[in-house]
Amino acid sequence: MQYISEIDQLNNYPSIDTDVLRTFVAIADQGGFTRAGEKVNRTQSAVSMQMKRLEEDVLQRKLFERDGRQVRLTPEGQVLLGYARRILKLHSEVFNTLREPHMVGLVRIGTPDDYVMRYLPGILKRFSKAYPLIQIEMHCEGTPVLMQRRDLALTVVSREPGNEIGEQLRNERMVWVASPCFCVDEHETLPLAIAGLDSFCTQWARASLEAVGREYRLAYHSSNGAAIQAVVGAGLAVTVMMESLVPDDLRILGSDEGFGPLHTVNLRLLRNPNMTSPITECLAEYILEGFRL
Repeated sequence: MQYISEIDQLNNYPSIDTDVLRTFVAIADQGGFTRAGEKVNRTQSAVSMQMKRLEEDVLQRKLFERDGRQVRLTPEGQVLLGYARRILKLHSEVFNTLREPHMVGLVRIGTPDDYVMRYLPGILKRFSKAYPLIQIEMHCEGTPVLMQRRDLALTVVSREPGNEIGEQLRNERMVWVASPCFCVDEHETLPLAIAGLDSFCTQWARASLEAVGREYRLAYHSSNGAAIQAVVGAGLAVTVMMESLVPDDLRILGSDEGFGPLHTVNLRLLRNPNMTSPITECLAEYILEGFRL
């Protein structure tokens, strides 16, 4: 009887079409109704009508705050966004599993190596649990190299503000980092460890030091993020990295030690239009969700 009553209760709730949820997520990701309409192949007026019905007739909650052409989610909208992403992912899994119960194949993905330990383990664990027969081939290189590759189905890259491409994964604040044993005052000329000589993050670091008149030298350079962390962990230099990637054995340097704020870097997901498949699209959704957790 308890089970029947719960089913009856569920039947009293209005249903939300997955197309409406897909449009809602597109608005949240794109920041506006017009760009979301382009994403889901609907007109701006059709998108507005869908959201009006969702707000007024279905949920009876305000989901958006409008600021000119920009659209922000209300607290209720943020709650719905989390559920919407989960529902759409499960919806995709149902169709992929039942229509193609033996999804088998190879997906090549590219990512800078410092993202691998922080984000990829959880993403790949969830994905492999749902699709155990799919083989994933990972290529870990710097963003400039990855941008030149044409054999990768999915690529995670870093982009500077105003130069974004692909889909938004997350924004990350860049910070100055050193070993707890590194004493800034002992170095008249600051030794820097950098991952890319011409990267925009290196340019930000140099500009920040030059703005305060701090002398420095490029002491260590490697395209391998683990190598840079090893040098910094040994107390040989300072570096810049995304705040979420700072390990527990390193410390963030602040203004009290003479280090100014740095810019925010954008993490983006690129999909190769020549390598689209149900497998790559499914993995892309897992990556999008995993970076937002």
